[in-house]
Amino acid sequence: MQAFIQGVGIGASLIMAVGAQNTFVLKQGLTRGHSLPIAGLCSLIDALMITAGVTGLGHLIVTFPLIKDIASLGGGIFLLVYGAQALKSSFYSHYLTEEGIKGVETLKVAILTTLGISLLNPHLYLDTVVLLGSISTQFEGPDRYFFGAGAVSASFIWFFSLSFGARYLRPLFQKPKAWCYLDRCIFVIMWAMAWGLIWPYLC
Repeated sequence: MQAFIQGVGIGASLIMAVGAQNTFVLKQGLTRGHSLPIAGLCSLIDALMITAGVTGLGHLIVTFPLIKDIASLGGGIFLLVYGAQALKSSFYSHYLTEEGIKGVETLKVAILTTLGISLLNPHLYLDTVVLLGSISTQFEGPDRYFFGAGAVSASFIWFFSLSFGARYLRPLFQKPKAWCYLDRCIFVIMWAMAWGLIWPYLC
């Protein structure tokens, strides 16, 4: 039980940090734009990566740094494009209706965007596969898997809470200005993350 609780705590501390996944899930929750499938997909991706780390896949990334390099450059380019789209969107008026926001993307586009934001982000692999995988080695036997289960539980709790909790912010986002600020905040976060991924290769 102690291993499970530690898994929840450490997993939550990594997952709750502001990032591309969280901002995208928040926006989907605000617009009711396929929020449950997106929250479920983010949770499932985390679960698979955490399981891979606990079972020892983290050694592969450490042994072959080319994997991290490809993910860093690809992820940086993807975040630059997504951030630019958010900035462009901030110059148009948006508002919420019962059906959601005008121009909400299709489920296919939302899923592909989620996969891109998640799988092209090397921090996903470093935080889940490498870091959580390394921490899990301090536990022996079943406790190691209890630790992983705790981290997976934290992911599911966080993403679905973020998705459902976003509805309480809906009154604020009846105002077009609120969408402007959100889109520009997303732009800053995405470009800051992209810069952090690409800058080491420019030096």
